[in-house]
Amino acid sequence: MEKSNRSIPSYLNDFLDWLEIQKGLSSKSQENYARFLKRFLDWLEKNKLSNLKPHELSSDHVWNYRVFLSRQCVNHSGQPLKKTTQNYYLIALRSLLNYFADKDILSLPTEKIQLARDKGDKQVRFLVLEQLEKLFKAPDVSKIQGLRDRAILEILFSTGMRISELTALDRNQIKIKPNSKEELELSIIGKGNRMRTVYFSERALHWLSKYLETRKDDDKALFINYRSKKNASRRLTNRSIEKSMKKYVVMAGLPLNTTPHVMRHSFSTDLLAQGVDIRILQEFLGHKNIAATQIYAHVTNKKLREIHQKFHGGGR
Repeated sequence: MEKSNRSIPSYLNDFLDWLEIQKGLSSKSQENYARFLKRFLDWLEKNKLSNLKPHELSSDHVWNYRVFLSRQCVNHSGQPLKKTTQNYYLIALRSLLNYFADKDILSLPTEKIQLARDKGDKQVRFLVLEQLEKLFKAPDVSKIQGLRDRAILEILFSTGMRISELTALDRNQIKIKPNSKEELELSIIGKGNRMRTVYFSERALHWLSKYLETRKDDDKALFINYRSKKNASRRLTNRSIEKSMKKYVVMAGLPLNTTPHVMRHSFSTDLLAQGVDIRILQEFLGHKNIAATQIYAHVTNKKLREIHQKFHGGGR
């Protein structure tokens, strides 16, 4: 890492080029980053810090900027910024520090910029791999309902899909080659009518194939209810999956607050723990805003810290 003689504001255009070329962000995303980062650059100018070099930026500067965002910065209605909005500005600044690190420019570490937390923030619940294995083994796969449910659990963890996205799937969307060892890529329409690609692992496809082999009906739904009333839709509902999962959670001895959405949390935290970039995870999850994805970073950072404390010899 080397110290730079250039001021932080002078890097704005270089940073935006990096977002386009290195991170592959769209022009619209670049515009958003420029807008969010300009707030910080305006704050620097207001406080006579426009000549501040990257290595001169301190934790105190960041703290004072956070105080500004929380107490003095207002929206177009004259109201204080919401915590989520404050985070957009902090994430933009964090990304700038990532740029400096990528270019071997000495600057403040990104972990020094913590996001604003709301008292109403929901705690992210997720399962570790050992717990997931217990859950996967809970359904009785000798029965067709159990085979269906095993496939559902495997797919939820493999793809990170929302439960509503899974129940909306049709059989004709699934193109599985006989005896194929490849993963399956599938385009789906998610929340906010946003399209994204989800990925079925070889293991998830194995169980889905075994389930589909049992299907002798002509219903178009990928997952059907075997106890539906006559002339009623056989498509499996969110409620049915939630009810079945409660049973399997008890059988596996897992926390009773484990829901289908916990599988999405587990998918996310597992990817981050493996080193996947937060922006890639945003694409996997279909989040419109990065702030919605950033909550998983808090969980993963805490998890890694706990692992370090428990296993790292240098701490004992």
